[in-house]
Amino acid sequence: MDRALTLHDWTIAGVAVVSGLAAALLLRATLRWLGVRASRTRWGGDDVIVDAARAFIPCAAIAGGLAAAAAALPLTPHTGRTVTLVLSALLILAATVTAARIVAGLVKSLAQSRSGVAGSATIFVNISRVIVLAIGFLVVLQTLGVSIAPLLTALGVGGLAVALALQDTLANLFAGVHILAAKTVQPGDYIELTSGEEGYVVDINWRNTVVRNLSNNLVIIPNAKLAGTNMTNYTRPEQELSIMVQAGVGYDADLDHVEKVTVEVVDEVMTEITGAVPDHEAAIRFHTFGDSRIGFTVILGVGEFSDQYRIKHEFIKRLHRRYRAEGIPVPAPTRTVTVRQGELPVVIPHQRDSSPKPVPKPVPKPTPRGDAPV
Repeated sequence: MDRALTLHDWTIAGVAVVSGLAAALLLRATLRWLGVRASRTRWGGDDVIVDAARAFIPCAAIAGGLAAAAAALPLTPHTGRTVTLVLSALLILAATVTAARIVAGLVKSLAQSRSGVAGSATIFVNISRVIVLAIGFLVVLQTLGVSIAPLLTALGVGGLAVALALQDTLANLFAGVHILAAKTVQPGDYIELTSGEEGYVVDINWRNTVVRNLSNNLVIIPNAKLAGTNMTNYTRPEQELSIMVQAGVGYDADLDHVEKVTVEVVDEVMTEITGAVPDHEAAIRFHTFGDSRIGFTVILGVGEFSDQYRIKHEFIKRLHRRYRAEGIPVPAPTRTVTVRQGELPVVIPHQRDSSPKPVPKPVPKPTPRGDAPV
């Protein structure tokens, strides 16, 4: 410090700090107003930007006030340079965190708009956030006078060892990126693996895929396993699907009348039940002469995979009630057993035991008492 601090210096520094605080409060109120405006728009990116700027811009105003106060004070060149470096590093760090939030939010908003579901894949969100934070950290080190060239060299050499140690993790990471890039599976799809796991895809992160089954339990599947197994996606290319219900009527039934009644029940279910496809064209296909009935298949249309259970339930109830009202017989499986009289029973010859039998020992006769042996 070249000279002693005076009341004038303290006054100017205080005014600078107060001005920074006042500007921060004013900017925060302005950003709150902009946040209300942004929430009324359809695009979600403006909400992300305003929400992230609400924390950074007031901090930048306060840092500017502190920098002005430091410049007003008669500090030594070394002290002034140190204060400037610290304030610059803090400002860059805040800007980095804000930029990471904005980029991650925009990526999430883009994923939601393209997939059209409530959830989004966090793998791209996490990768973008880590990249922005890493770049900001390197910029902070460079601002503080730390050479980042040796650090980059060490990271390049150590990256090989880390890659060898984390083979499974990296395999899952690249498998997740490949799954999302190929668009074979997206959050919100209903999938079924050959190993038996099935459910709605909730999230695809850097290591595994989270699936919620119909019992509302979460199933965690590694991305490498998901990418290397046979899988059925019931949502793509279209979410609507057709299901088949097997039925049968007796041989005495009029098949034309059966077909007409069944079509009417299908149309009724498709129109009144939630989750059905109203414009689905009913289809009845007779296919089997069974032991006691003529079998046929009814094809129903459902909006998504989980709707099929409710639609099957309602269809079977209404079809059974309608068949009883129309007098259409639905016989139970029967089997007739005929027994013929007068036939000799089949005698299975007994197999003779050829093993040697033990010979019983002779039992001696008892000797009467009082009589001498002859």
